[in-house]
Amino acid sequence: MLGVGSRIIHPEFGDGVIVRLHTAAYDVCFIQTGLKTIGKTYTGWEVIEAIPTEESVTFTEAEKSLAKILREWAGVSLEKVPLGDRWKNGIMILQPEDTSYQSKEVPIESFFHKIVMMRDRMRVLEQNINAHKKLDDEDKVNLQQYITRCYGSMTTFNILFRDKEDYFVGAGKD
Repeated sequence: MLGVGSRIIHPEFGDGVIVRLHTAAYDVCFIQTGLKTIGKTYTGWEVIEAIPTEESVTFTEAEKSLAKILREWAGVSLEKVPLGDRWKNGIMILQPEDTSYQSKEVPIESFFHKIVMMRDRMRVLEQNINAHKKLDDEDKVNLQQYITRCYGSMTTFNILFRDKEDYFVGAGKD
């Protein structure tokens, strides 16, 4: 029997980690598809790392293990990027010039979350380009230049970040 924190590869759902035990099933968090419940009698997966069920694991320890595994396996960032204090609980208002159209209000936290997710996906793209076996160095440099320009285009949103180390940085800056 597998315990919480055990790492598996499922033929349909991919890489996952057991996050909860039930009498007859496991709750498994998969990188690509999220949380799934799998019966304990299922044998079609590959066990990468088995954690014995006798080991007591706190929720915090399991959360830390899952975050580490997600970072290692998928380049997924689970870092918490803080929103600038002055924007907390704020609303972004999009007001069209033509007053016959309604304005749109968006919670700033929702917009900020999308910006951070885009930044994380750009980082994963950058890692995949750098690790790509079929691209030569010239191709990698050319693609990197596009990513740098994208970061430069995103510097407008730096005002939302609390910490400067989280800012987007384009060409010409360290």
